[in-house]
Amino acid sequence: VQLQAYGGGLVQVGDSLRLSCAASGYSFNNLAVAWFRQAPGKDRELLAITWRHGNTYYVDSVKGRFMMSTDDAKTTVYLQMNDLKSEDTAVYYCAADHDPPFGSQKFKPSSYHNWGQGTQVTVSS
Repeated sequence: VQLQAYGGGLVQVGDSLRLSCAASGYSFNNLAVAWFRQAPGKDRELLAITWRHGNTYYVDSVKGRFMMSTDDAKTTVYLQMNDLKSEDTAVYYCAADHDPPFGSQKFKPSSYHNWGQGTQVTVSS
Protein backbone atom coordinates (compact mmCIF):
# COMPACT_ATOMS: atom_id res chain seq x y z
CA VAL A 1 0.00 0.00 0.00
CA GLN A 2 1.46 3.32 -1.07
CA LEU A 3 0.55 6.21 1.17
CA GLN A 4 1.03 9.91 0.54
CA ALA A 5 0.69 12.43 3.34
CA TYR A 6 0.25 16.08 2.50
CA GLY A 7 -1.26 19.31 3.75
CA GLY A 8 1.41 20.52 6.13
CA GLY A 9 2.59 24.08 6.28
CA LEU A 10 3.50 27.08 8.40
CA VAL A 11 0.72 28.30 10.68
CA GLN A 12 0.43 30.39 13.81
CA VAL A 13 -0.48 29.34 17.33
CA GLY A 14 -4.22 28.77 17.57
CA ASP A 15 -4.66 28.09 13.86
CA SER A 16 -6.13 24.98 12.30
CA LEU A 17 -4.73 22.70 9.62
CA ARG A 18 -5.99 19.56 7.92
CA LEU A 19 -3.61 16.85 6.84
CA SER A 20 -4.51 14.23 4.27
CA CYS A 21 -3.26 10.70 3.74
CA ALA A 22 -4.11 9.17 0.39
CA ALA A 23 -3.82 5.50 -0.41
CA SER A 24 -2.76 4.86 -3.99
CA GLY A 25 -5.10 2.42 -5.68
CA TYR A 26 -6.26 1.02 -2.38
CA SER A 27 -9.06 1.39 0.10
CA PHE A 28 -8.66 1.93 3.81
CA ASN A 29 -11.58 -0.42 4.44
CA ASN A 30 -9.37 -3.25 5.62
CA LEU A 31 -6.61 -1.28 7.24
CA ALA A 32 -5.88 0.29 10.56
CA VAL A 33 -4.66 3.83 9.89
CA ALA A 34 -2.65 5.98 12.24
CA TRP A 35 -1.05 9.39 12.41
CA PHE A 36 2.38 9.84 13.96
CA ARG A 37 4.67 12.80 14.29
CA GLN A 38 8.35 13.29 14.91
CA ALA A 39 9.83 16.48 16.27
CA PRO A 40 13.57 17.19 15.92
CA GLY A 41 15.57 15.11 18.35
CA LYS A 42 12.55 13.15 19.52
CA ASP A 43 11.13 9.72 18.82
CA ARG A 44 8.25 9.22 16.43
CA GLU A 45 5.07 9.30 18.49
CA LEU A 46 1.56 8.05 17.88
CA LEU A 47 -1.16 10.69 17.75
CA ALA A 48 -4.24 8.73 16.75
CA ILE A 49 -5.30 5.45 15.20
CA THR A 50 -8.54 4.32 13.57
CA TRP A 51 -9.17 0.61 13.38
CA ARG A 52 -11.17 -1.19 10.69
CA HIS A 53 -14.27 -1.33 12.86
CA GLY A 54 -14.24 2.45 13.11
CA ASN A 55 -13.08 3.01 16.68
CA THR A 56 -10.51 5.74 17.08
CA TYR A 57 -7.95 6.29 19.81
CA TYR A 58 -6.27 9.64 20.50
CA VAL A 59 -3.33 10.27 22.76
CA ASP A 60 -4.00 12.72 25.56
CA SER A 61 -1.85 15.51 24.08
CA VAL A 62 -4.15 15.84 21.04
CA LYS A 63 -7.49 14.59 22.38
CA GLY A 64 -10.15 17.24 21.83
CA ARG A 65 -7.95 19.18 19.39
CA PHE A 66 -7.24 16.65 16.63
CA MET A 67 -9.77 14.50 14.81
CA MET A 68 -9.38 11.70 12.28
CA SER A 69 -11.90 11.15 9.52
CA THR A 70 -12.19 9.30 6.22
CA ASP A 71 -13.73 10.25 2.90
CA ASP A 72 -16.70 8.29 1.58
CA ALA A 73 -14.56 6.36 -0.86
CA LYS A 74 -12.26 5.26 1.99
CA THR A 75 -9.20 6.26 0.01
CA THR A 76 -8.20 9.33 1.99
CA VAL A 77 -7.82 9.73 5.73
CA TYR A 78 -7.71 13.17 7.27
CA LEU A 79 -6.27 14.61 10.44
CA GLN A 80 -8.03 17.84 11.39
CA MET A 81 -5.82 19.76 13.78
CA ASN A 82 -7.31 22.65 15.73
CA ASP A 83 -5.89 25.07 18.29
CA LEU A 84 -2.35 24.30 17.20
CA LYS A 85 0.47 24.91 19.65
CA SER A 86 4.16 25.50 19.12
CA GLU A 87 4.86 22.02 20.52
CA ASP A 88 2.86 20.54 17.63
CA THR A 89 5.71 21.47 15.30
CA ALA A 90 6.94 18.23 13.74
CA VAL A 91 6.96 16.08 10.65
CA TYR A 92 3.64 14.27 10.47
CA TYR A 93 3.31 10.78 9.04
CA CYS A 94 0.42 8.52 8.24
CA ALA A 95 0.80 4.79 8.62
CA ALA A 96 -1.37 1.78 7.90
CA ASP A 97 -1.38 -1.94 8.46
CA HIS A 98 -3.56 -4.95 7.63
CA ASP A 99 -2.79 -6.50 11.00
CA PRO A 100 -4.17 -3.82 13.28
CA PRO A 101 -2.06 -3.16 16.35
CA PHE A 102 -3.80 -3.13 19.69
CA GLY A 103 -2.76 -2.41 23.22
CA SER A 104 0.78 -1.19 23.64
CA GLN A 105 1.66 -2.29 20.09
CA LYS A 106 -0.25 0.63 18.62
CA PHE A 107 2.35 3.06 19.96
CA LYS A 108 5.23 1.35 18.16
CA PRO A 109 6.12 2.59 14.67
CA SER A 110 7.42 -0.91 13.91
CA SER A 111 3.83 -2.20 14.15
CA TYR A 112 2.95 -0.46 10.87
CA HIS A 113 4.29 -1.71 7.57
CA ASN A 114 3.08 1.08 5.31
CA TRP A 115 4.13 4.71 5.70
CA GLY A 116 3.60 7.98 3.93
CA GLN A 117 6.57 10.24 3.28
CA GLY A 118 5.80 12.80 5.98
CA THR A 119 4.63 16.38 5.82
CA GLN A 120 6.12 19.25 7.83
CA VAL A 121 3.92 21.22 10.20
CA THR A 122 5.44 24.32 11.75
CA VAL A 123 3.50 26.29 14.32
CA SER A 124 4.90 29.74 14.87
CA SER A 125 4.30 31.84 17.94
